[in-house]
Amino acid sequence: MNEQQAGDSLPSKEHHEGSFRPMSDLINAHDRDVDITRGGPHYGEFIEQVRGLMDRVRMSCPTDEQAVETIGLLKQLNDKLDAARVDEWSTPNWTRHDLPGRGNITLPPFIIDSVSRDGVDARITFRAFHLGGNSAAHGGVIAIGFDDLLGMAAAVYAGGVTRTASLTIDYRSVTPLHTELQIRAWTERQEGRKVYVRATLHDGDRLCAEANGLFIVLKPGQP
Repeated sequence: MNEQQAGDSLPSKEHHEGSFRPMSDLINAHDRDVDITRGGPHYGEFIEQVRGLMDRVRMSCPTDEQAVETIGLLKQLNDKLDAARVDEWSTPNWTRHDLPGRGNITLPPFIIDSVSRDGVDARITFRAFHLGGNSAAHGGVIAIGFDDLLGMAAAVYAGGVTRTASLTIDYRSVTPLHTELQIRAWTERQEGRKVYVRATLHDGDRLCAEANGLFIVLKPGQP
């Protein structure tokens, strides 16, 4: 995404103080001089190890001895990470476009292939942590993936910061874990501050889920 495409999606200082990051930094901006060094060269591996821990915890049934030992280790780790705490504007996980899901452990890891006013194309993978049951991804984490990428599509189309007003998802077939899936999000139309968006999630030719959403372009300073 270039500066011209970003347009008014670069919010004013009031937008930033109103609890939103600069939208141009949230959007996959390969052709802009975006700083992806925050968190350092080991941040990607750091996030991957955290994701690995989440996967293992999701599938674990520890003995009492394992639980007690792990609790002790986690307390030590939490104490160590307390020294690295920063405010939300200073965290790396909204600038690291070089990492899956921008390095945000809240999001299922996805890789952006293209982004423009025509829509967003990405590849997303649900892991063990995202298990809903019977080797299928949980519907809630599918919604998280849709919400983030629909928000990106809405912001690029509208050229402004947006928030989710409504999101409806239809689950068409099982969404598998450990499989790279194709997700596409695009804007159907805009009416004033209302941006109507759609998205699909495919495993090859098979439709796993689709979404319809309404996003609202925020006024300057609106949280």
